[in-house]
Amino acid sequence: MEIWINPVCSKCRGAVSLLDAEGADYTVRRYLEDVPSIEEIRVVLDRLGLEPWDITRMQEAAAKELGLKEWPRDAGSRERWVTALSEHPKLIQRPIITADDGTAVVARSEEAVRDALGR
Repeated sequence: MEIWINPVCSKCRGAVSLLDAEGADYTVRRYLEDVPSIEEIRVVLDRLGLEPWDITRMQEAAAKELGLKEWPRDAGSRERWVTALSEHPKLIQRPIITADDGTAVVARSEEAVRDALGR
């Protein structure tokens, strides 16, 4: 499995600590440094079963600068959102764990991390 993290994020640190405590085999991706491509974001969204606006951190400065609250949330606007996430990776909700079974979870709770571990 792989976990996308921002090391300054307490939720990310907590998820990594739990993975370590459980002896999980995983790879860390510091997604602010190793920015996901548009295609990688599409794949993760498909694995999550979510839309890009569902994993967008709307409180970030970039979200306000881009006026994301006003953007349409429909199929015709999906690629615009995906592009924004790729160009401004701070907007991506974290941590995200991609499980070995092809699924993914936004692992902001211990329960979500354990769910990923059980896959």
